[in-house]
Amino acid sequence: MNEITFREAFKAAIVEALNNDPRVFLMGEDVGNYGGCYAVSKGLIDDFGAQRIIDTPLSESGFVGAGIGAAIAGMRPIVEVMTVNFSLLALDQIINNAATLRHMSGGQVSVPLVIRMACGAGKQLAAQHSHSFEGLYAHIPGLKVLYPGTIGDARYMLEMALADPDPVIIFEHVMLYNQQASLPEKHTVAPMEKAVIRKTGTDLSIITWGGCLFKALDAAEQLLNLGINAEVVDLRCLRPLDRTTILDSVQRTHKALIVDESWKTAGMSAEISATIAEQGLWYLDAPIRRVCSTEVPIPYATHLEQASLPQVAEIIAVAQQMIAESQIAMGDKE
Repeated sequence: MNEITFREAFKAAIVEALNNDPRVFLMGEDVGNYGGCYAVSKGLIDDFGAQRIIDTPLSESGFVGAGIGAAIAGMRPIVEVMTVNFSLLALDQIINNAATLRHMSGGQVSVPLVIRMACGAGKQLAAQHSHSFEGLYAHIPGLKVLYPGTIGDARYMLEMALADPDPVIIFEHVMLYNQQASLPEKHTVAPMEKAVIRKTGTDLSIITWGGCLFKALDAAEQLLNLGINAEVVDLRCLRPLDRTTILDSVQRTHKALIVDESWKTAGMSAEISATIAEQGLWYLDAPIRRVCSTEVPIPYATHLEQASLPQVAEIIAVAQQMIAESQIAMGDKE
């Protein structure tokens, strides 16, 4: 299999969509002549022209609203929001319009819109360009929320999203763009709403997604050398949430460790914890644990930025603590 970067995978998906469907177009800030803030759309304006690769004014509410209108009218727009923080300027369009129009029209109006957002921290982009707001959007009925963490998902999820009749948000972690891996065959990639076990294990479940997936896999590999066989669950889709796969994994391992780059309070990790507590409490032989970002605005300084984010060493330490506490508890019962 050929190796490509995440950036190349995202771009290949856009090119395929543009070639296969004349209704598809890409628009956003600097997607055309500049080639995209993260170079995903570099060169596309030369290949497809300014009618399909559209540079927009710096007005998220304006161009997301235009995308909604185009979707209602029968087009298949891909709207790029430069960074997830800027999407806050379009919350009215996304939440009050895109997410609600099917319901408010009694099913007469669909909004087949895809919104791509760069997100996450690690590149010293500081507090206004580094956040993980996927939990905010996963809270909203009417939206689907995807977060690819593998090359295969980066390459093939866009096609699935464009085929959906309702608005889909795709998050792209900035630290993944330059990562390189082998591109799998299309038929091996699971449907976009299905969570996937990336590594099987017996001792605990590490549940994560997006930019934390490779940290979780790295931690699981190191834990194996320490005698702990961790399973890694890649959620991939945060709304709708594949609760069945989460609960099946926890039933096998009896422990749940959630790794989430967003903040702990009222975040995505809290929803997953609640799901396990409500539907899988009796599977557990240890308390649910979470590794999340420190509850501060993301710092600019490299050492502070890294200290504020989930790291492999912390995942390993918490996993070891869970196993130790479980063994002590089981010993007490005996």
